[in-house]
Amino acid sequence: MCGAIRYECSGPIESVALCHCESCRRVSGAHIVAWLTVRADGLKFTQGSPREFASSAPVQRRFCAECGSPLTYRHRDSPASIDVTVATLDDPNSVAPEYHVWMEDAVRWERGCDALPKYQTSRAADASVKPTK
Repeated sequence: MCGAIRYECSGPIESVALCHCESCRRVSGAHIVAWLTVRADGLKFTQGSPREFASSAPVQRRFCAECGSPLTYRHRDSPASIDVTVATLDDPNSVAPEYHVWMEDAVRWERGCDALPKYQTSRAADASVKPTK
């Protein structure tokens, strides 16, 4: 968000997932987090140094110490790969989610979200426009 951290990923993207686990929800403050998975040796930080913490015994997460943006997730059972938050890409539209994970942890209202009204910008700015469904 703030630009203090820059990174590049080389090599193929292994997968793109939407995670609903409680840990991802709590660390991001969002009901869902989009992750792309790449080989760990293909991720290079080109500017700044992210901070790291253990969100659980087997999981290391990195984030920007300046603005708090979550950046990576790495599980000790998968040392060859690392997950990167899709929202931190320069072009998050360049990848699309392939599946959902940890639906057992999803907030109850998650399954009905797609039926809610949708506004092109803020609800207040679009108050005179009928929302799309």
